[in-house]
Amino acid sequence: MPEPLIGVSTYLEPVARWGVWELPAALLPAAYPRLIQRSGGLAVLLPPDEPTRAATAVARLDGLVIAGGPDVEPTLYGAERDFRTGPPAPERDAWETALIRAALANGTPLLGVCRGMQLLNVALGGTLTQHLDGHGGPLGATGVLGSHPVVPVPGTRYASIVPQECAVPTYHHQCVERLAPDLVPSAHTADGTVEAVELPGPQWVLGVQWHPEMGDDLRVAQALVAAASTGPAPAGTPLRDLAGPRRTSA
Repeated sequence: MPEPLIGVSTYLEPVARWGVWELPAALLPAAYPRLIQRSGGLAVLLPPDEPTRAATAVARLDGLVIAGGPDVEPTLYGAERDFRTGPPAPERDAWETALIRAALANGTPLLGVCRGMQLLNVALGGTLTQHLDGHGGPLGATGVLGSHPVVPVPGTRYASIVPQECAVPTYHHQCVERLAPDLVPSAHTADGTVEAVELPGPQWVLGVQWHPEMGDDLRVAQALVAAASTGPAPAGTPLRDLAGPRRTSA
C-alpha cells in the first residue's frame, strides 16, 4: 500500500529571509513534515489559498493536519479582542476553516495542533479563552517550548492511542472556553484545561493543544497515518455557520 498523503497547513508571512532573498513566503517549521514522514506518511504543504478551493484540495488527500500558529480571530467566536491576543491572520483563518469543513464533510482523518485544535473548536461552534498563564515556555523566555503532563480521558480515541499520563511539549496562551457541541474532551491538565478534543464516531478527528512535532512521541501522528491508510470514514458532521457568532466575554 502506498504511503498516505497527508496535507499540512502553513503560515503566510509578509517577509521571510533566506540566502540573498527577502520576500513574502508560505512557510512551515520542518518538524511538521518530518513528523509525518517519521510516522509513515508522505507530507505535502498547503499554503493559504481561496477557501473555495479547499474541498478540491482535501479530496486529493488521505489525511489533514491543521498546524499551530497565530491566535484565531476572536470575532469568529463572537468575542471582543483581548489586548493579549496576537495579530490577526485572516488568510489562515479562512483557508483553514474551509479545510476543516471539507475534511469533516469528506470523512478525511484530521489532526489539529495547538491553533489547529482551537480553530476546530471554533469551526464547530465553540469559543476560546484568549489568555491563559502557565502553559507557554519557561517564565520570561520567548520562543522556547515548555512541558507539562496531560491526562487522557478514559474511553476516548486519544486514550486508546496514549493510555497513560505523559509530558508533552507545549507553547500556548489560549485554550478552549466553551467546547463545541459535537466535540468531547479527551485529555486535560491538572488545572482542568482541556488539552485534547475529538469527534465521536467513525471519522478520525483529534485536536491536541500541545506540539507533537516538537517531541519524540510519534503515537498520535502514527494513529493519524494509520487512519489515513484506510480511506475516508462515513461523514455527516453537522457544521455550524460562522456567519452568526455568539458573543462571549474576552
